[in-house]
This record gives sequence, structure tokens and C-alpha cells, in this order.
Amino acid sequence: MRPTILQLEESKIREVANAGLGRSDVLAFWFGESDEPTPAFIRQAAVESLARGETFYAHNLGMPPLREAIAAYMSLRHGGVGAVGMDRIAVTSGGVNALMLAAQALVDPGCRVVAVTPMWPNLVAQARIMGGDVHTVSLRPLDGAWVLDMQALLDAVTPGTRVLILNAPNNPTGWTLCRAEQQTILDHCRSTGTWIVADEVYENLYFDPTPHGCAPSFLDLATADDHLAVIHSFSKSFLMTGWRLGWMVVPPAMTVQLSKLTEFNTSSVSVFTQHAGLAALNGHAQVTPRVVAHLRQCRDTLVQALQTVPGVEVASPKGGMYAFFRLEAYPDSLATAKRLVAEAGLGLAPGDAFAPEANGWLRWCFASQDLRRLTQGVERLRDWLERQRAR
Repeated sequence: MRPTILQLEESKIREVANAGLGRSDVLAFWFGESDEPTPAFIRQAAVESLARGETFYAHNLGMPPLREAIAAYMSLRHGGVGAVGMDRIAVTSGGVNALMLAAQALVDPGCRVVAVTPMWPNLVAQARIMGGDVHTVSLRPLDGAWVLDMQALLDAVTPGTRVLILNAPNNPTGWTLCRAEQQTILDHCRSTGTWIVADEVYENLYFDPTPHGCAPSFLDLATADDHLAVIHSFSKSFLMTGWRLGWMVVPPAMTVQLSKLTEFNTSSVSVFTQHAGLAALNGHAQVTPRVVAHLRQCRDTLVQALQTVPGVEVASPKGGMYAFFRLEAYPDSLATAKRLVAEAGLGLAPGDAFAPEANGWLRWCFASQDLRRLTQGVERLRDWLERQRAR
């Protein structure tokens, strides 16, 4: 096999989760998904599609009604510069497939790629799989939160930089770009000819008040022909992680090429899955506001409880579904996460799964239907830390 593939690291999150498989006593918060199933009306749309016998291939870019609905949905939120037309929409087999398609379309072997980390490791790995020369610019922790050194980023994105990868709201840190930062980055990338791949799958999971109830987006500022690919997914804010359904917003000229590229990846998304997505968009007012309101409760419950635990450094995230916190006396986050599973029955994701600079931090997915699970988890962490201090 290619050396690049052989050198890929296995998921450290999975490594921790595997240590707890089969244990019913473990409170698991390691994966980035809610424990609430997809709403019934969305599931029913898929059932009805299957009952109609819709089990055949679909258009590479997705069913026109779904693409039209996505375009209308995005235009409602991000129509500041201009409406998002259907000719800019590609439906994909999940957000991760959209990200891989972007990497396949834009990253040549040896070309310079810059990524802002910590971030979900798949984004960096995909560029490396395509042979990209990946350079990272690290967010830096400040009082438990993570912030961007804008000058460091601008210095890293040179005229020879092919792609800049950003994820905001960010997994795992909760860091979010403000409008002025997005404008600075967009202007700079225009001057260098750099493509921006913006993973904005968490845009709806944003807790500051905004006119459309979502985080700032590059789509609010960019023109249709800017070198910008925005990645979205039904997974988080529609409770559809297992459906594997996402979409991309790209320049119209890129959409045609993505149709060809999709043919060589997945051919198309299953029709019944697309009908579920269409139902989700048509009924988004029934789902997303409720999900976000509950996640705000979850965030506040968890962060406030963690802040009472000695030795924990944590700040309240503006967006996403994770609390990212540091245990002052435990610099090896993978070893610590494994010990917490074995000794405390608590399943968290290790920070160094997201970047070396996040070693010593842990990610806690707070998307739980039952707030008591979160407080029980904090008590298990508190008890474990007290036992270690008593030794």
C-alpha cells in the first residue's frame, strides 16, 4: 500500500471507546453525536420512500427537490451578498464525504495546505491522503478558551498556499470566527489565490443571539465565484448522524466537476435518505431550535459543574456540542482517557486526537437527553481525581 496510507494514525477516540465496549457501567461521551434518535417525521419520510420502491440510483449531485430546498435554506440564512442558487449545491454522503470530495478536487500531491488546529483529525488526514504538504496554525488556550492568532495565520497562508482548512464553530474547542475575522481571512485568501474549505457543520449549534440563529459564515461575505467550499451536514442539528447525508456550497463552475467526482466515489446518495433530508429541511423549525435550546441547557449544566472541580480548566464554548477542558496534573490525555474508562466508568475523547498541542485536554460531548447523565459524569470525574490526590 501507499506509504501515506500505512502512516495514517488510527482514531484515538476509537481507541478509547474500544476500551469501554461491552461495559454497561460506562457513561460514554466520547463520540460527537446526540443520544436522541432522529425525529419520527424524518424517519417516516424514508419509510414512505422505501414503500414506494425508490431504491434506484439518483442524480450524482442529489435530487433536484432536495438541492432546491438546501439552496432556499442557505439563502434564508446567508443571502447577504446574494442568494445561494441550486447550481452551487452538491448533496453528499455525509459531511465527511463532502470534505473528502473537496480534498480530492483541490489538493494535488506536494501542494501547500494550511489547517487551523485543534480540529477533527479527518480534515488534516484527508489532505495528507491526497499528498498535500500540510502545515498547521494552532489556536492557543486563554483562560480555558481557545483563540486565533490572526497574524500567525496570515503569515502561514502564502501565495503558494493552495488550500486553507477551517472548522468553526470548532470541534473540539468551541472556537468560533467572528464576522471581522472571516472578512480578514477572505480578503487575504483572495490576494493569495488560496481556496478556503470551511467546515461549518456546527453553524446551527451556536449559542450567541444572531438574526438567523446560526454562527457567522463565509457565505455571508463571499461572492458565488470566490474560491470557497462550505461544508454542511444533516448530522448534528437534525439528529441524523447515522444517515450519512451532507452537502457542499461551491462556485457554480465547481459543481459540474463535483458531479463527475461523486460518480467515482459513491455515485449518489440513496433516494430514501434524500427524502429524509428533504423532510428535515421542510420541518427544520420543529427540530433545530429545540435541539439548540436543549444543547444550551446541556452546555450550561456541564460547564458549571466542571468549574466546581478542583484541577479542571474549562470555559463555556460559544458553539458546537463539546466542552473542551484541561486537567492540570494529567498531561497525557490518551492515557488519562483510558484510565477514566477503566477506573471511573467515564468515557471521554482525548485531546491529542485533535492535535499535539491539545495533549492534556479532554473533549466531552454534552449532547445528552438526560441532564443527570452529565452531572453523574462530573461526579465520577471528581471522585476519580480525589482518589488520585489521596494516594
